[in-house]
Amino acid sequence: MSQSKPVIPQNDNVAHALAGAGGGVLSMALTYPLITLSTRAQVESKRADTGFLAAVQKIVAREGISGLYSGLSSALFGISVTNFVYYYWYEWTRAFFEAAAIKAGRASKKLTTVESMIAGAIAGSATVILTNPIWVVNTRMTTRKTSDNAAEGETLPGGAPPKKPSTLGTLAALLKNEGPQALFAGVVPALVLVINPILQYTLFEQMKNTVEKKRRITPTIAFFLGALGKLFATSVTYPYITVKSQMHVASGKGEKKEGMMEAINRVVKEEGYAGLYKGIGPKVSQSVITAAFLFAFKDVLYEQTVRLRSAASKKALAA
Repeated sequence: MSQSKPVIPQNDNVAHALAGAGGGVLSMALTYPLITLSTRAQVESKRADTGFLAAVQKIVAREGISGLYSGLSSALFGISVTNFVYYYWYEWTRAFFEAAAIKAGRASKKLTTVESMIAGAIAGSATVILTNPIWVVNTRMTTRKTSDNAAEGETLPGGAPPKKPSTLGTLAALLKNEGPQALFAGVVPALVLVINPILQYTLFEQMKNTVEKKRRITPTIAFFLGALGKLFATSVTYPYITVKSQMHVASGKGEKKEGMMEAINRVVKEEGYAGLYKGIGPKVSQSVITAAFLFAFKDVLYEQTVRLRSAASKKALAA
């Protein structure tokens, strides 16, 4: 067994960030069709509401199986960057609190509930600001808001589906038509949604601390703890997720941009409170499954990343 720094498995920010990015990519690739269904449901009008199976059939009939994976490339890039940034800052803040606990002579260096929430807030805010442009582009691709005459619902039965946009093509069109500020559409509800990972990771950390007193955390246990944390967080914050998606696809052509509360009030007025929960079925399913796989994959990938980095360091020293 390697004798290299035993503290690395606890405090290596880069290894945590790389493992989080890898776990995010794998888990999102497995659940992406559910993201497509949920995102489209969030931005459709009430008139266009359809059941889960009907929505799948509609997309496949119009766009083929690939329609369920619209925007996958930008989503995988986005989740890798998002998770890398999030885990790097989360683990950095965590290490800071643990070092402070040791210096203060605290009996346990495990994060308290408040410390977990602060770590999540710092990591989440940094992530939102750096990655919002990626998710704006991804949402545009997923919902096909790419041309004036290719709006949702206008494709005739049996007609040719609209040309599939590329990530760079969508970005270029967005910058040309709406300007750089469009890349930060929905950033306010996204910052409010920082509460989602705060709730998720705080609940996960506290459940993990409780379980660790009795047994070792295996990937299977991490899978279920991650699922429970995400189920609670997404259920609480879903109305803001809906509003954020609608703001991401809002056209900027001469229309006054809606604020977050204006968007919420409009949805409630037009569709009732149920309108804030459009697509919640596939979204909760996707979020819970993705989070569960993420936590399971992350632990395994983290161990492998530490081993690889340790081996690379030894080779560099021996050279």
